[in-house]
Amino acid sequence: MKDTALPAASAVSRAPAAASTASLTTAAATPAAASSPATPAAPPPAAASAVPGGGPSVPHVPLWLLALFTFSGTLAMHIFVPSLAMAGRDLQASNAAMQMTVSLYILGLAGGQLIYGPLSDRYGRRPVLMAGLALYTTAGLAAALAPQAYALIAARLFQALGGCAGLVLGRAIVRDTATPATAAKRLALMNLMVTIAPAMAPIIGAALAAALGWRAVLATLCVLGLANFLLAWRQLPETAPVGAHVTAGELTRQYLQLLRSREFLGFAVGGGCATTSMYAFIAAAPFIFVDQLHRPASEVGVYLAILVSGVWLGSAITTRLITRLPIERVMVGGNLVSVLAAFFMLGLVLAGQSSVAGLVAPMFLLTVGAGIASPAALTLAVGVNPRIIGSASGLYGCAQMAMGALCSALAGLGGSAELSATLVLATAGVVAQVSFWQGLRGKGRRQAA
Repeated sequence: MKDTALPAASAVSRAPAAASTASLTTAAATPAAASSPATPAAPPPAAASAVPGGGPSVPHVPLWLLALFTFSGTLAMHIFVPSLAMAGRDLQASNAAMQMTVSLYILGLAGGQLIYGPLSDRYGRRPVLMAGLALYTTAGLAAALAPQAYALIAARLFQALGGCAGLVLGRAIVRDTATPATAAKRLALMNLMVTIAPAMAPIIGAALAAALGWRAVLATLCVLGLANFLLAWRQLPETAPVGAHVTAGELTRQYLQLLRSREFLGFAVGGGCATTSMYAFIAAAPFIFVDQLHRPASEVGVYLAILVSGVWLGSAITTRLITRLPIERVMVGGNLVSVLAAFFMLGLVLAGQSSVAGLVAPMFLLTVGAGIASPAALTLAVGVNPRIIGSASGLYGCAQMAMGALCSALAGLGGSAELSATLVLATAGVVAQVSFWQGLRGKGRRQAA
């Protein structure tokens, strides 16, 4: 993410605030329940791993396939940002109208997650995911052919509603097919793959737009959606546990139980604060480095790329730690690294000693901590009630995006961008730590009952 990352980061970070909403966790399929335009054929027999003790086998789903489904949604958000100005000129639309193609996309990603989770618990992962991919593909084609700005905005909203299926169900499928400890490791590995998207997408998008025009970017997303649909059709087995397709009434009751669960809310709120509070710094980065520290705008993309690499490194560390330490300790310890880094930054700002190195280095540590805590928090949150893993995954994802949007909005308050951002980071870190402790207390009480 070089120079082209600057418009991507700034546009994406402004969009949540503008939308008042901010990425990188078997039964037979029931095709008749899917809303996909094509009736999914039965997938080929999946490799299965036997459960110790003679239990039912668990389908094996390649991690690269789940990563492809997962990052498609966020890729579409980042890859189009460099084309906004070009598309606006071609469609004779204002900057505000073009900004809505990003703002409403983020809103669709957040809200859509609340829909796909319960649907997948009711009808199964495979048909619901394929329906989402069909919507993503169709909306991508409509966006590529949009004759005017508001048609493009509407198409992008539906593209987000389709793309978020991969975000929710990729995480749910990982949890379906693994134990909690193994799931955390697989989620961390998937994060390593998925974090490539926001780093590379602006560069790819800018190159495509320069060579073939902005419509080529959207056409590429349409082709990606079609490829994902075909891969899901041919290679994805149903992974929801046998008998897990709950009735609508039971699903509603258990969904409400999640919202009242101290354990789930602790992990969801804590995970959101721990992992997406960094949006506060991303939103403020151009103002901090350019206006307050007087660095050229071309450098901002480099600094933000360093932050993305911190998340990547944290996820890599988690794959090692999760086999040696309890998952709860990994989660709390990772967030503690972020909290210490945030308070160090806040101290530098309050002392008037902030500098590029003094902010980038602790922010790198903060994102490493976020990369460590994220897979563990997600695994614990979606494991609260194994019968509604999809619903829990959707609620968790929505909480993440809501926290990211709130943090980025709060970072815009006050007269000093660096003070506002570091205050938000420090506060969010403390809230995350307290929320994790509350979640662990809830888990202890549930297990003792």
